[in-house]
Amino acid sequence: MSQGSTLASYEGRNRKLVPARTAILIVDAQNAEVTDEVREKQPFFYEQVHTRAIPNMKRLIEGARASGAEIIYTVIESLTKDGRDRSLDHKLSNINVPRGSPLAQVIADVAPAEDDIVLPKTSSGVFNSTNIDYVLRNLGIEFVVVAGFVTDQCIDMAIRDGADRGYYMVCATDACAAYSQERHEGALRAFGGYCVLQDVDGVLGSFGAKDAVL
Repeated sequence: MSQGSTLASYEGRNRKLVPARTAILIVDAQNAEVTDEVREKQPFFYEQVHTRAIPNMKRLIEGARASGAEIIYTVIESLTKDGRDRSLDHKLSNINVPRGSPLAQVIADVAPAEDDIVLPKTSSGVFNSTNIDYVLRNLGIEFVVVAGFVTDQCIDMAIRDGADRGYYMVCATDACAAYSQERHEGALRAFGGYCVLQDVDGVLGSFGAKDAVL
């Protein structure tokens, strides 16, 4: 390295979120996650979704939208009725939400606005089975705040993959849920090195001015 060369200096994950460059990514907050079967098989998860995650997710969406951030949803939904386009993992796991199924619709309390983007996916990782990277770059997004289900699966994948693609990732911890508290907390510890871990109040408080420049 020549004497005149300089290295960029980074001061850690303590940036203000610029609303115009921020996307709130709501992962799999859909009717398939709140069926009677889910309530019977995963009572802890079902309770956490309704009493904690969805109310906080709603506050996140409303606050971020008012600040001028983009709201983007992803839902598990096949491109076909029989799910033949699904990933091998979803086939082996017997996960199929057919195209057009009511189970693919976003939960009513956090439903998309008319012009929000909704991306169907057929894998755990939204960056693997949708064109979200292309969409985010077209929108000029640098900051991605992730919320949804479940913490140690699809949220984990979104955080890690987004970080590897160069986005500043944030996890809204109290707007996510997993099948047990141990799994939720374990996931946050595992992928916390790839993102900022903040509750919804912290996320909304980290928005800077609409015309802020980094």
